Amino acid sequence: MKRILFPTDFSEASNNAFVYALKLADAIKAELITLHAYELPQLHMGGLPNTLKEVYDSIELENFENFKDQIPLLREIAEKHKLGHVKISNILKHGDLIWTIKKVTKEENIDYVVMGTKGATGLKETFLGSNTGSVMTELEAYVIGVPQSSEYNGIQNIVFTTRFREKDLKALKKVIKLAKLFDAKVHCLYVKTKKTDVNPVIIEDWKFLLKDEKVVFHIIEDENVQQTILRFVDSYNVDMLAMLNYKRGFFEELFKQSLTQKLSYHVQIPLLAIHESSLE
Repeated sequence: MKRILFPTDFSEASNNAFVYALKLADAIKAELITLHAYELPQLHMGGLPNTLKEVYDSIELENFENFKDQIPLLREIAEKHKLGHVKISNILKHGDLIWTIKKVTKEENIDYVVMGTKGATGLKETFLGSNTGSVMTELEAYVIGVPQSSEYNGIQNIVFTTRFREKDLKALKKVIKLAKLFDAKVHCLYVKTKKTDVNPVIIEDWKFLLKDEKVVFHIIEDENVQQTILRFVDSYNVDMLAMLNYKRGFFEELFKQSLTQKLSYHVQIPLLAIHESSLE
């Protein structure tokens, strides 16, 4: 059975993503594990170890009580959406969020990490302005960021952006594997710019290699990579956007946008980030 980790802060954005995680778990017959991580403050009370311990014990008790109160609410959400049959377990840990997610991902053999993105302000916010963005750029696991306004309605079309590099092919095969669970089509999108020209032979090799898969290749010439991706997502009723995360600098450049662009383009679909190191 596959396992989905769902880190939550019990916010509205998290609860929306929880419904998405539930429906995804149901669709792929996976177990859902919720995680709430909290940090203990750095207090400086030299010579007062008992007082320090009392403060930490109080904080831990407060987090435990909050966790205990919230878990039944998550179960209510599952029941409300007729997903009470999905197997759910819950973990409470103190520690840095990213460190804790990394630790639990390894300990629990997690296949996917699903997180809500706050603000639903599109791809730039997903990568650069939230805890989810930090997880996407640092976690060596498959991370699905779910915008607050996104709803799970099945997965029929997945877009994978590529520049036809060697590791892109490995990542694409991972996306195809996920797509097969839904009998979904994968759109392999290459936005050709003056700086990213690719040998046509490599493209044809990919097409031949994947000729028996539900993969469609799209090559679009445009200097504005971001706008092209976003227009494509709108045109093909895309349910998920998948990307190989090489390094943060690439995404910062890709999604650097003006205020006009930020207001004009808001992607409200989940984004699957595959970390480069997970393919080694």
